[in-house]
Amino acid sequence: MRLIVWLVRLFIFFTLFAFALNNQHMATVRWFFGAEWHTPLVIIVLAAFAAGCAIGVLAMVPAWWHHRRAAARQTPPSSPSLQPAPSSLLPSEFGAEHPPREGL
Repeated sequence: MRLIVWLVRLFIFFTLFAFALNNQHMATVRWFFGAEWHTPLVIIVLAAFAAGCAIGVLAMVPAWWHHRRAAARQTPPSSPSLQPAPSSLLPSEFGAEHPPREGL
């Protein structure tokens, strides 16, 4: 399995490397107020990809903070046998209790 993973990684690397070699000609990005940026096309594509990743991560930060605060507010139970079962979820309503799942 490791060999297959490394072969996929090598394929992706060489594909991106060939893309970079094929896009070495100069390109111009024209900004506002007459500013221009002259650089190889592959650098422009890399910068756009990195900016998209950064914007995506920054867009997820508020949700991460919310979930961390919610998880910090919850206290783990000291012992499952000491905790009373909620009245709406009694095992008799659903039949026999199921064993806990492992490996998830």
